[in-house]
Amino acid sequence: MTPALLAIACLLAVTLGYATTCAVSPFGDCRKCHGLGHRLKTDRKGRPKRGKYCSRCHATGKRIRLGRWLYNRASRTYHAGTR
Repeated sequence: MTPALLAIACLLAVTLGYATTCAVSPFGDCRKCHGLGHRLKTDRKGRPKRGKYCSRCHATGKRIRLGRWLYNRASRTYHAGTR
C-alpha cells in the first residue's frame, strides 16, 4: 500500500470514528471544569473545596461536541431552506 493510500485510510478511519462518537454521545465533558460543573479551589490547609460555577457549561459539566454542533446547524439550515 502506498503512503498516500495509507494516509487517506487513516484519515477516513479517524473521521468515521469521530462521527460515530458524535452520533452515540453528542455531549462531552466540559474542557474548562473537566466535567465537574465548578472550579476546584484549595483552602488554607491545601484541601480541595468547591469554587465558582463554571460559566462555560453553566454548571452542568457537559458541552455539545463540535461535530454534533455542526450537524445540528447544517440540518436546521437544510430544513429552513426546504420549507
